[in-house]
Amino acid sequence: MPDHNRYLGVDIGGTKCAVVWGDSEGNILDKIRFETRTYERGPDAVIAELDECIETMIKKHPREKALGIGISCGGPLDSRSGRILGPPNLPGWDDIPIVQHFRDQWGLPIALQNDANACALAEWMYGAGKGSRNMIFLTFGTGMGAGLILDGKLYSGTNDLAGEVGHIRLAKDGPLGFGKAGSFEGFCSGGGIARAAAIEIRKAREAGRMSQLVSVAPHSDHEITAKEVFQACASGDKLAREIVDQVGTKLGEGLSILIDILNPECIVIGSIFERSGHLLIPAMQASLEREAIPSALSVCRIVPAALGDALGDVAAIATARLKVEELMS
Repeated sequence: MPDHNRYLGVDIGGTKCAVVWGDSEGNILDKIRFETRTYERGPDAVIAELDECIETMIKKHPREKALGIGISCGGPLDSRSGRILGPPNLPGWDDIPIVQHFRDQWGLPIALQNDANACALAEWMYGAGKGSRNMIFLTFGTGMGAGLILDGKLYSGTNDLAGEVGHIRLAKDGPLGFGKAGSFEGFCSGGGIARAAAIEIRKAREAGRMSQLVSVAPHSDHEITAKEVFQACASGDKLAREIVDQVGTKLGEGLSILIDILNPECIVIGSIFERSGHLLIPAMQASLEREAIPSALSVCRIVPAALGDALGDVAAIATARLKVEELMS
């Protein structure tokens, strides 16, 4: 039987925004995207353009009706009151009552989730975590955040701060992440890996050590990227291998804490792990076997996210679907 349920998704990012039209199976049927231009215009202008895109989308599909709108946005935010509370990538978006605005404008059920929670919903409903009851989604991109599905429900905590795993301290010192040296995000994020690599490259340069990474970044002012580190590792560079092994070890330590506390059946990891997980797994697995409770580790699958570049779009649709289903239950 064909699926006639339709949902609107709104993905708000610091660089780009998107309005998508999807179904209850997570298929993206239509999409409009535009540049946010956060430093050129404030939230009112961006929200007005989102309204225009929603109107365009509704007019493009006159024979179908959207059941609700899901909004995915970087935090901090308050999902219960539907307010965006000043995300660092959205300057000027301070205490924006976006759910109330869309509800008044469109008369539909509206839901707001931070992007990690929304992505967790997407991977749980449609992706690598489908069929699980206890699942953790880790962003592992620019930063390290988590979305938690516990006992078959999204868990966001008392004030939407559940899942801020990047703040966990894994060492007394180390790369800076989430404002804390030695944090999970410091070791396991694009920015943290780049900072760790810069330190190791400087040491190698001072010691006269040959390395592909030193050739990539011959001067101290060259900003190395996590992508360059993984590329060098894949081509056999020893220094890059050491850096990647450190990342894998710390990833395993962070995962062990989550496994011991939450006993999930599935941990889905996005972004960097999707692309380069095969380079991280040996050190990660050794760390897990050393640190985690064996019986908890034995029932937990650790897998890359499955939705790829569509994740942000599907996340907004999943947020809308969850809201509609809650209202109907």
